[in-house]
Amino acid sequence: MTVVRVTAPGRVNLIGDHTDYTGGLVLPMVLEKRTMMEGSPTNDGIVRVSSADEAGTATFPVDVEDLETIEPRWARYVAGMVRELRHLGVPTSGFAAAITTDLPIGAGLSSSAALEIVTGRFVRALVGTDSIDDVTMALAAQRAEHRASGVPCGIMDQLCIAVGRHGTATFIDCADLSTSHVALPDTIEVDVRFVAHRTLAGSEYADRVTDCGEVERLIGPLRLATMADANTLEDDRLRRRARHVVSENQRVRDSVAAIEARDMVEFGRLMTASHRSLATDYETSTPAMDDAVDRLLTEPGVLGARMTGGGFGGCVVAIRRRA
Repeated sequence: MTVVRVTAPGRVNLIGDHTDYTGGLVLPMVLEKRTMMEGSPTNDGIVRVSSADEAGTATFPVDVEDLETIEPRWARYVAGMVRELRHLGVPTSGFAAAITTDLPIGAGLSSSAALEIVTGRFVRALVGTDSIDDVTMALAAQRAEHRASGVPCGIMDQLCIAVGRHGTATFIDCADLSTSHVALPDTIEVDVRFVAHRTLAGSEYADRVTDCGEVERLIGPLRLATMADANTLEDDRLRRRARHVVSENQRVRDSVAAIEARDMVEFGRLMTASHRSLATDYETSTPAMDDAVDRLLTEPGVLGARMTGGGFGGCVVAIRRRA
């Protein structure tokens, strides 16, 4: 019997949050922690998946369309990916697989995107095709996320996980999906700390996407906007949302330049400024996240810290001088 075993990492975002769904710039990196899927093909047109880390076993047909009927809910990400690949011409006759992960669930480290990408890699290996490249895989995973969770996420998580390299940050232009890899100096380590569980489904994340859509209706694409454009907005909330996105895109550009110049003090300053912008202009932080960032900034060797991911809980990330 053929046994297929594939993995996909989680991701932490160093800087560039809430910019991807407007075609902006981001700088995430993949983690050592991974999700694994192992299983074998079947010929009965049924998918059977179980998870060692979440409750329940799911069974659904390979021609699944309605994800809302699938329980447990985590399996909707698997089913969504099976559906998207089928629509891309990569069908499976069925499989049975087990999923394990050392990624914390609901911590803002893209466990759902890792599950989508690992499913895509599993199906790709199962049917023996190389017709789905990494960018196509990431776009399919993004669509699967939208259908499975109802959260209108951008492309950052899925694309970083699909193309990322360990030990480097991935600079992504979310407008044209171009990527490049930015090596971090050996003198620096990345410190990720869990603060609080969260889910973006039912959070204010979708409200921020809506706000940005309204901003773009008024001033045009945010990826091309200037601070002067943002300041023309009469509505205070929309002005602050635009101010964050415009300034965050610039912080990503400046961060890449700082890392390439090995100016990690400047990169740390930019990370901290990003957190302040997310907390005040974008209002996606929480008192617990703010406290965690402030505590990190007092620790020896820490150059900068910020919340990471969609917000409303999850993890904070810092860079520090390696001891």
